[in-house]
Amino acid sequence: MEPNAPTPEPQPPSGIPTPSELAITASRSHRLLLLVVRLLFLVLLVSISMLTIAGRATGPQEFQLQTFLGVLLASTAIGTIVIVLDAMTPNKRLSSVVGVYMGICFGLIAAVAISFLIDTVVNAMGGADGKTSVYLGVSKAVLALVICYLSVSVVLTTKDDFRVVLPYVEFARQVRGIRPMLLDTATLVDGRIDSLGQAGFIDAPILIPEFVLEELQALSDSLDRQKRLRGRRGLDIVAKMQQNAFLDVAIDSTRPPGVGVDAMLVEMAREQDLRILTSDLNLRKIAEINGVTVLNMNDLARSLRHASIPGDTIEIELVKTGEEPEQAVGYLPDGTMVVVQGGGQLLGKSVPVVVTNSLQTAAGRMIFARLESAEDSQESNPAAKRTVARAATNQPKNTGPGPRAGSEPEGGRGRSPRRQPPRK
Repeated sequence: MEPNAPTPEPQPPSGIPTPSELAITASRSHRLLLLVVRLLFLVLLVSISMLTIAGRATGPQEFQLQTFLGVLLASTAIGTIVIVLDAMTPNKRLSSVVGVYMGICFGLIAAVAISFLIDTVVNAMGGADGKTSVYLGVSKAVLALVICYLSVSVVLTTKDDFRVVLPYVEFARQVRGIRPMLLDTATLVDGRIDSLGQAGFIDAPILIPEFVLEELQALSDSLDRQKRLRGRRGLDIVAKMQQNAFLDVAIDSTRPPGVGVDAMLVEMAREQDLRILTSDLNLRKIAEINGVTVLNMNDLARSLRHASIPGDTIEIELVKTGEEPEQAVGYLPDGTMVVVQGGGQLLGKSVPVVVTNSLQTAAGRMIFARLESAEDSQESNPAAKRTVARAATNQPKNTGPGPRAGSEPEGGRGRSPRRQPPRK
């Protein structure tokens, strides 16, 4: 194999579909199901129309070929128009559909009331003859269509302004089990959410609003290089999260009222009882004021930092001098600063140090330590501890004869001279 040849990418085991393949299969199944439903609708519409017209005919002479073709073409055209309108609006909202239905109902009720009023007036004026009744019926039908159209138009354009009068606008997603989490722009640009998902620590559904994606798109198209990099990084993280098999990611098209992305996020979370996952301190304060649950990525990172207590031994690289010449400064992998007393002469080296104290400041946590001595290394070494304990407990014992008579020291056998009574 040539040394400069590219390394082949690892392929998934055979027989195990990737998340992208599963998504493609689910999309194909969905499209096939929609095709079957639409064809079934068209066939049923044509069949019911033909059977209805044929059932009302009193004889074969009333249901001729012209009638058959007319009914067939009319029902097929109506069904095709309905299917085309359905295909042109793939992303339907329940509030809009219910709004159309309620508008049609209100329009029909108003049309019936106005028709009854017109009939009352005509009867009071002496009634209508045959020709006048035809025009009167056509006028009622046209009036009903106009009223239904105006009702649907008014409902769809003013549904957000009459929330109490029109309760169908208040339909919200029913939250079952773990409440979903809303992601803001700062969390997506940060990127740590994808690593948490890869580790399997996130088991709640994740919602990414479309207006957040629009903000990332605006950042990626910015003239400022830093903003452009942030926007592109956020879009890359969204793509990675969608391919992450451990995350349940969905793009939400809901656009709640509000000015700015933060205001819309808070309003959306408040209406649907969601949680906001962010690393933005200002958004956290605004959400807490409005009673919305907020999860902060920075709080999670701080809680996962290593808790160093006095007496712990850590290995750290000394990178710069401290405020005093004999001090040196190093950093833990999570960014915590460690001030080492007596390490001023060991810059650029990795040395073992013993933690003496820790201090929480506004800028973060600081750890104070000193260089590890021989005694510290002996105490921290379990093998050395066992050796010292074994040497202390295995001292040789004196098994020889005791002292002979007359050989005891002056002042009595085994007694201290200071405790002997004075001689007479």
